[in-house]
Amino acid sequence: MSRVFSGTFTRFLLLVLVTAWLVCRGPLPSTATSPPSALTSLSAQTMAAQADQYLSDLATEAGFSGAVLMARNGEILLSAGYGEADRDRHRLNTAQTKFRLGSLTKQFTAMAILILQERGALQVQDPICAYLADCPARWQAITIHQLLTHTAGVTDFSRLPGHEVTMRLPSSPAETIARFRDQPLEFLPGEKFRYSNSGYILLGAIIEQASGSTYETFLQNNIFAPLQMVNSGYDHHTGDLAVGYRDGSHQADFIDMSVPFAAGGLYSTVADIYRWDQALYTDKLISPASLAEMFTPFVPIFNGGGFGPGYGWFIGKEGDRSMASHVGGINGFSSLITRYPYDHILIVILSNREDANLAEIEWH
Repeated sequence: MSRVFSGTFTRFLLLVLVTAWLVCRGPLPSTATSPPSALTSLSAQTMAAQADQYLSDLATEAGFSGAVLMARNGEILLSAGYGEADRDRHRLNTAQTKFRLGSLTKQFTAMAILILQERGALQVQDPICAYLADCPARWQAITIHQLLTHTAGVTDFSRLPGHEVTMRLPSSPAETIARFRDQPLEFLPGEKFRYSNSGYILLGAIIEQASGSTYETFLQNNIFAPLQMVNSGYDHHTGDLAVGYRDGSHQADFIDMSVPFAAGGLYSTVADIYRWDQALYTDKLISPASLAEMFTPFVPIFNGGGFGPGYGWFIGKEGDRSMASHVGGINGFSSLITRYPYDHILIVILSNREDANLAEIEWH
């Protein structure tokens, strides 16, 4: 579920979509094999139409399978599915198809923490042991802020031996935490950055303790319902999601979705993610001050110090434009969200192929 921008697919697809559409240097190619060309600027509608053609070609020629949404200034320019949600039943992907989000879940977990902070139930600078039963001595100095920014030093349980076996078994948050609670810290809290799914498992447990509600219910009542995200929620293997595939031929290995929990247990659609994006320009969920906190790059880690983690996002610049982004992956699925807030631009890609190579670090 941990994600870093480095996949070949990510680089090429974002190059095509952003260069031609955001930077407006020219049209998107009409075939999946042609690079974008720096020609005259086109209207947003024309570029969206050519993006649709490009993605259709990519589905035909390279097996891309998923849904893509592109929006600017509150207007959806492209919202469509490509390839099949279920190859056996030949059910096509659409903008309403539900996909596992993988690590895109983390931005909703971070929002839940900030909602609770505004209600006075916790503070991000609080020590995590104030909310966790039987908290190990080595965790005493860790704060909620450090979990949010991957600077706590807690070992990522998905990298521990035996994870390929335990990921198949139902696991309560306490049982999952027990798998890594006795591991030594990888560094002193606050000393450095290292992406950790374990940190967000702990945040889910903190949300439950501070709210008196389950993680799933808290998100449903305080994020999904207020934003009318009716096709989003916690994945319980209900069968109405796209089928996840490991590659062009095989279904993905099974994972019990109780395991990823607040680090990667959610599903959604590109249409619902658009509703989420639009809410982040308002105070519907939290105040502008809290939103600014969410989108602050607290620990510069990439591109010579100009790109780093906020709360559930990675924040930086693409050229001279500020951006917030995250990629995700879990068995059978890859995902990406990129926002350019100054331009009110959104690009969402949800795929039901885990080898879509939206990032290099896999969940298992």
